Amino acid sequence: MTTTYAALLRGINVGGSKKLPMAELRALLEELGHQDVRTYLQSGQAVFGCDHGDEESLAAGLTEGIERRFGFTAGVIVRDHAYLKAVRDACPFPADRLEGRQLHLTLFSEPVGAERFAEIDPAAYLPEEFRLGDRALYLYAPDGLGRSKLAEYLARPRLVKGLIATTRNWNTVVKLVEMTAPGD
Repeated sequence: MTTTYAALLRGINVGGSKKLPMAELRALLEELGHQDVRTYLQSGQAVFGCDHGDEESLAAGLTEGIERRFGFTAGVIVRDHAYLKAVRDACPFPADRLEGRQLHLTLFSEPVGAERFAEIDPAAYLPEEFRLGDRALYLYAPDGLGRSKLAEYLARPRLVKGLIATTRNWNTVVKLVEMTAPGD
C-alpha cells in the first residue's frame, strides 16, 4: 500500500550555499523509487508516494541522496499525511482567525520535552507565545517570524541541539496536509 509523505528540508534555497532546484529534488526523489513526486514552493517541500520504509528511513535515504548528488548535507524531516493532519488539527492557537504569517510550526526530528525550553520566561515575549506538540512546536508571532524575538530565541543552537528542526508558516502546513491527502 502506498503512503503519501511530505519531505521538509531544512535551510535550502533561503540564502547561503545550499541551493537545490526543485526540479532536481523531484528527479532525486524519483531516482530513489518514489512515485507521484511534487514540490511546493522553492524552500524545500516535496510530496511523494512510497510503499516501503518509514519516516526515519525515508529521511535518511533522502539526506544521503542530497549529499551524494549535491555535495552538501541538509536536514530532512519526512512526515505522512496522518501526522500532518493531526498536528494541524491539534493547533492550540485559533488558526482560522490568524494570518498564515502569524502562525508557524517547527517540526522536530524526534520528540522534545518541555524541560528543553524551561528556561524561557513566556511573559517576557508576550504577545508572542509557543506551545509544544507531537514532535512539533507551534509559534504565534503576531508581527511575523522576521520580527519575532521569541522565534530568534527558540532557534538558539543549544535549545535544538541534537535535533533536526525546520519551521514553516501555517499556510505551508495547511497546503502540505492538502497535498498529502489520499486522492490528491
